[in-house]
Amino acid sequence: MLKTKIIGPFTQLLTMDKILLKGSVNNRQLEIIPNGGVVVSEGKIVRIGDFELLFKEFSGHNAIIEQIDGEMVAMPGMVDPHTHICWAGSRARDYSLRLAGKSYPEIAKSGGGIGDTVAKTRAASALELEAILTKHANTHLKNGVTTIEVKSGYCLNTGGEIKLLEVIGKVNQNLAVDLIPTCLAAHIKPGDFNGSSSEYLECVVNELLPKVMKRGLSKRIDIYIDNGAFTTDEARVYLNEAKKLGFDLVIHGEQFSAGGVSLACELGALSVDHLEVIRSQEIRLLAASNVIPVALPGSSLGLGYQFAPARKLLDADCSLAIGSDWNPGSAPMGDLLMQTAILGIFEKMTMAESLAGVTFRAAAALGLSDRGILKSGHLADIIGFPISDYREILYNQGSLKPSVVWKRGERKEKAMGRKGDGAME
Repeated sequence: MLKTKIIGPFTQLLTMDKILLKGSVNNRQLEIIPNGGVVVSEGKIVRIGDFELLFKEFSGHNAIIEQIDGEMVAMPGMVDPHTHICWAGSRARDYSLRLAGKSYPEIAKSGGGIGDTVAKTRAASALELEAILTKHANTHLKNGVTTIEVKSGYCLNTGGEIKLLEVIGKVNQNLAVDLIPTCLAAHIKPGDFNGSSSEYLECVVNELLPKVMKRGLSKRIDIYIDNGAFTTDEARVYLNEAKKLGFDLVIHGEQFSAGGVSLACELGALSVDHLEVIRSQEIRLLAASNVIPVALPGSSLGLGYQFAPARKLLDADCSLAIGSDWNPGSAPMGDLLMQTAILGIFEKMTMAESLAGVTFRAAAALGLSDRGILKSGHLADIIGFPISDYREILYNQGSLKPSVVWKRGERKEKAMGRKGDGAME
């Protein structure tokens, strides 16, 4: 007989169900179950509803009762659809220079920038990178992020990119949180590559991507389209080749220049991420497509730059996911909830829109339909806040953190343990 667990009662159970994937959302559309409960079996939700009714129905079937004492608001575990949390070294020097008025090209020329992180990450051992990634992933899980996309892209050679993807895979096996690997070998052309950007991408296609696909290290390919990275024409050739190999496509686009959005819509990418300089014509393209736009407020905060126009995107009937962009250069903070709250106040997003952006809409940006909503058949990824009103979550602008995290129905509030293990290290 399968083990069944009843969790509750929650003062409010915020399901995020019955909200459309695209368009604006008002708070009245939120399904909130008072005195709610969740029935869990084998890591998935069996039923949600009134706790007392669930107790009467399931308690006679040897169900375990996980009693919640005191006030608590529960919602789906957050999903971060865009991070770079597998790196070595620090870019605090870059940040200091940026505050002193130096431009990115000036910082890169003086030995900083992505190249600095690439050198340090190449030099780091797999064990060192595992420890760094584990620390970052555990921090995210403790703060309520139960699914994390993780990019490679800080080695930019075949052996190094394989090393990073292997590290992501190994840490994913050892931790409770789900890590979704993305191959970002097309981050920039590495400084030590003797050839053009097109020739570098050709080498990636011929030497790296077949190995990644054959070994199952990642199903997703990302490329950075911008000044100083890759052009739209270069990216089109690369992404078409990756698509032929069976990869899902993701694009860094419209951070400082245009081109990424139109290509994402042309090729049917899962998402296009950044969007700080997106124009009206690209917003219309996104609205007519199935591509998920992903805003990255952490990058705007780290660079002192404008936010993606979330309000315009939502009002145009686009979807909108929100990622932390946690990385050592432009977005070192990594606090997804705080960044979401800040984006919401500047872009006048409803609380429902902000919460959708870090739950089921973020899951859709990863091609995942089994999480981000509390409903039957979905993963029992749940976070609980010690409050009685869900509005306190964003009102506190990230300073209020979950007191309890359930990953696949297992309670993880004290530390971050292995998959299926309630104890923590």
